[in-house]
Amino acid sequence: MTDVLIAGSGPTGLTLACELALSGAAVRVIEGRTAPHRESRGKGLWPSSLGVLERLGVAEPLTAIGSSEVVLRKYFDGAHVNDTPMPGTGLLIGQWQIEEALRDRLAGLGVQVEYGSRLAGITQDAAGVRAELADGTAIAAGYLAGCDGGRSTTRRLLGIPFEGSGEEEPAMVVGDVRAPGLSRDFWHQWFTSEGGGILLCPMPGTDTFQLQAAPEQDEAGGLLPPSLESFQRLFDRHARMPGIRLADATWLSAWRVNVRMATRIREGRVFLAGDAAHVHPIAGGLGMNTGIQDAAALGRTLTAALAGQAGEEALDAYGAERLPVAAEVLADTSRRYERVLAAVRTPGRGTEAGLD
Repeated sequence: MTDVLIAGSGPTGLTLACELALSGAAVRVIEGRTAPHRESRGKGLWPSSLGVLERLGVAEPLTAIGSSEVVLRKYFDGAHVNDTPMPGTGLLIGQWQIEEALRDRLAGLGVQVEYGSRLAGITQDAAGVRAELADGTAIAAGYLAGCDGGRSTTRRLLGIPFEGSGEEEPAMVVGDVRAPGLSRDFWHQWFTSEGGGILLCPMPGTDTFQLQAAPEQDEAGGLLPPSLESFQRLFDRHARMPGIRLADATWLSAWRVNVRMATRIREGRVFLAGDAAHVHPIAGGLGMNTGIQDAAALGRTLTAALAGQAGEEALDAYGAERLPVAAEVLADTSRRYERVLAAVRTPGRGTEAGLD
C-alpha cells in the first residue's frame, strides 16, 4: 500500500514527495494537469527555502540557473528615475524550473508524477485513506496530503472552510513574454502619475520576462482579459518605448487579491499544505516559500507517523506549528501589499517597498 498519496505537483507537493521518498516512504503524486507547465508564476526563493531544497539535493541546479543579484530599474511617466540593487540573499528563478528540478530529483528516487489524475472522492478510517479518482480508479494510502492549490479539491471534499476575504475583479494581469531589445540586466518597473503601471522581470535561464500590470480597461471602465495585444497597449502607455514590441505570450493569467486560510489543516489522516491551506497577497514573495516550509514540516510529521513515533498529539503538532505561521503571513503580506501600492506613487519607488 502507498504510505502517502500527494495531490498536486507544485513546489509544495514535490518538496513533500522528495522529503518522504528520501526517508524511504512509499509515495505517489497525482496531478490533474496532463503535463508539466512552463509558467514563471512564483519567482523567488528565500534562504530558508533554499536550505530545504539544499537538504533535498536540488539546490545546486537551481543556483546554477537562478540569479542572486537583482537590480530594480524604476521609471516614472516614462523617464528613468533610478536603479535599486536588491540584497543578494535569495534567488530569482521561475517556478516551473523549481518544479522541474524537484521532479528530476523525485524521479531519481523512483517516483514519477501521475498526470491526468484528478481527485474526486475521499473516504478514510482508522487504518488509512481511500482516494477515488475521476476515472473511477481508487488508491489506498496511509495518509493523504492535499497540496493542490488555492482551489483545492482536497479541501473542498473535506468540507473545510476557507475563511477570509477576496476581490471579484483582478488586481493585476500577468504573463510570460519576450521583449526583444529590452535590457535583461534589470527588473524594469514603470509607474505613472495617472496611476497604474507595468513591470517586466527577466527570468533567468530563459529569453522571457514575467510581465505584471494593472489590468487594461475598456471604454465603459470594464477590465479587459490578459492578451498579448492588451499587454502591448499597456506597455506603450506606461513604458513609452516605441521600439519595443512584446512577443510570444506563453502564459496569460490574472491575479486577484485573496486573503484566506483554512480553519484547520488536518482531518484525520488527511492534511493540507501550501495554497490549499492559505492564500495571500504576493508582496514579499512569500507564497511559494511558505508552501515549501509547510512541506518540510509535514514531511517531518508524516515520517515520524510512518515510523510509529507519532500519536494523535504529534499529528496535531503540524497544524499547531503551521497555522500560526500562515496567519502571520496573511497579515504580513497584506501590510506589505498596501506599502507597495502607496510607495509606487512616488517617483523612484517600486516593489522593494514590500521588503521593508
